[in-house]
Amino acid sequence: MSSAAIFVGFDSAWAGRKPGAICSAVFDGGCFVEFCEPVLVGFKEALIYINSVERSDRPTLVALDQPTIVPNTDGMRPVERVVSSLISWIGGGVQPANRSKPKMFGPLAPIWSFLEELRAEENPEAARTAMRGRHLMEVYPALALASLDKSFFGRLKGPHYNPGRRKTFKIENWRAVIAAARNEATRFGCSPMSEWLDQLAKKEVPKKTDQDRLDAALCLLIAIRWRLGARDESIVVGDLHTGYMVAPASVEVRDRLQRSSTTSMLD
Repeated sequence: MSSAAIFVGFDSAWAGRKPGAICSAVFDGGCFVEFCEPVLVGFKEALIYINSVERSDRPTLVALDQPTIVPNTDGMRPVERVVSSLISWIGGGVQPANRSKPKMFGPLAPIWSFLEELRAEENPEAARTAMRGRHLMEVYPALALASLDKSFFGRLKGPHYNPGRRKTFKIENWRAVIAAARNEATRFGCSPMSEWLDQLAKKEVPKKTDQDRLDAALCLLIAIRWRLGARDESIVVGDLHTGYMVAPASVEVRDRLQRSSTTSMLD
């Protein structure tokens, strides 16, 4: 196991009109000693939350489900072109990130002031071994799920677990995503998260806010695997100049992404 660390998963609300969700877990170097279940927050509240959980004697890894590097004025970032091939194949879609969307990525978009105030180092490889400081990485739960459960990897096999989309939502998919997250939490010994997920699975009629909280937990799990798991169990798609994503990567997912990429876009 790696050295002590604090992990934060933040499923942000992109344009900031509605709240996202944030959660955290504390790893003492041998086991997880604390898990704070996801709560709904906006960008300002998220900053307060991160300030409250971090400690000077260990690093804080913040896994954010929102593009953090967006230099392109239109279209998709290169990383999204690569990832969208897989996401489309399993039956989903990737929202392009570009500067022509003023509320999300324009000069006054809330993400930029959040990142400026966060003052985190954005270098995923450094975050794996850092002993101190605040570290940020972009993640994407939909991409992670294709590796967390093999049943989600296949043509049109991706889970439809967003309760806000009544026409496509399936309760069995909702429970399957929770089960995949629970397996990952159990694998890394985060028992309090496993117990929280058990309670979430009992909801007969989940709401969109429940999905936001579940996605925050998935962000957290991506960061946990990135630091505590073997390096070849995760992947970085893209780069720090045009945009990137960190995700768990099964052999099958890695191979499919590789076929849609170039060597420089995949590690």
